[in-house]
Amino acid sequence: MYLLVGLGNPGKDYEATRHNAGWLALDVICEKYGFASFKKKGKSQIAEGEIEGEKCIAVKPQTYMNVSGEAVQPLMAFYKIDVAKVIVFHDELALPVGKIKAKLGGGAAGHNGLKSLDQHIGQNYWRVRIGIDHPGDKDLVTGYVLNNFKKDERKIIDHTNVAIASELPLLLQGNSSQFIERIGK
Repeated sequence: MYLLVGLGNPGKDYEATRHNAGWLALDVICEKYGFASFKKKGKSQIAEGEIEGEKCIAVKPQTYMNVSGEAVQPLMAFYKIDVAKVIVFHDELALPVGKIKAKLGGGAAGHNGLKSLDQHIGQNYWRVRIGIDHPGDKDLVTGYVLNNFKKDERKIIDHTNVAIASELPLLLQGNSSQFIERIGK
């Protein structure tokens, strides 16, 4: 069983923001594979489904980004899911809009959602980084990530999320290098 975690902030005001890129990706994955509707469980909204024979639980933490680990850790314990079977989809300032990278483990690189996950579950989980670009000045980051994508950026993100959803079975089947190669294009 896999835990597919989309990082984001709860509430209508944040729905389509750059910081919610993980939730946007999760929505496309759930739609493509016909997951059940999201329902409340603990500090999260979860949806259960299957991707090519692999049982998966999609998770949208309902805590704010900087305490995401508080929502994810109890679900891992409840479902008895190993950290290596947690896949986190999140926004990434260091990549151009729509560029994707994935890796197992690593550091938080200043991302507060990842910092919280690292503290609560360890670092050996999959990270699917979804590029949102950088505003150019570190003092502008907070406002930038909490704003919606521009219309042209949203089209790119939507296309990116379709690619993530299409290639995700490779990662679930243990073909991580092929998944990384295909989504990195």
